[in-house]
Amino acid sequence: MNESFGTRLRARLDECGPLCVGIDPSPALLHAWGLDDSPTGLERFSRTVVEAVGDVAALVKPQSAFYERWGSRGIAVLERTIADLREAGTLVLLDVKRGDIDSTMAAYAEAYLDRGSPLAADAVTLSPYLGFGSLAGAILSALANDAGVFVLARTSNPEAAPLQRLVADQVLAGVAAANAGHEPLGPIGVVMGATLPELEHSLDDLNGPILAPGLGAQGASPADVARLFASVRHAVVPSVSRAVLADPKRLRSRTLYFRDECAAHLDAKITTTT
Repeated sequence: MNESFGTRLRARLDECGPLCVGIDPSPALLHAWGLDDSPTGLERFSRTVVEAVGDVAALVKPQSAFYERWGSRGIAVLERTIADLREAGTLVLLDVKRGDIDSTMAAYAEAYLDRGSPLAADAVTLSPYLGFGSLAGAILSALANDAGVFVLARTSNPEAAPLQRLVADQVLAGVAAANAGHEPLGPIGVVMGATLPELEHSLDDLNGPILAPGLGAQGASPADVARLFASVRHAVVPSVSRAVLADPKRLRSRTLYFRDECAAHLDAKITTTT
């Protein structure tokens, strides 16, 4: 990689449209697919999703927890899933939500952002609740490895609102400072739920991508995304999981539906369609 994450993401959004698809192989979904809740079922689920959406989603977001629960066997499946996604040409956002200080944060960054790591992703999610400054090591590692991070700001789960309201502006200011001078998009993004009733914080100076979870099963629609992020439509990436994962036979068609609906509402042009 010689291009920054922001550059690669901008190109991918322009090519494929504004959509992130989550890979969330929960026990319930494995059973719904007729798969065993086992590392073998986990791998079949993951490969099916990669084959269906890897060439039409700008980002694909494996949820690390569903792999970690199987220990080394699950992590091996996660490594293969990341490799399969890279081969498919999509960008990999590993959903780990890590947050710690000093040497521990550096170790997380080495695991997920260092180019030589078998778990290296294009970007990861991070939690800022030990202080935004605690993420400095991971941000520096992301810059050094042409990777990115998405920092939790206002997530889609309603129980987070009282705490996140108090600190979101600090998080957004830190992200904006880290993205200063980067074009066309900074490599440091934020997570802002598409289910928020209103956007209480300004994103105009962010200069980075906005991951907007909550599309589909959590109740947000493409129209909601466009309304909520009206001033930063060019940078928003709606994220969908259960609404496309529920039926393996409709994985691709549902992904294309959400992608095209989001593109239409966000006035985004897709240079390739499939």
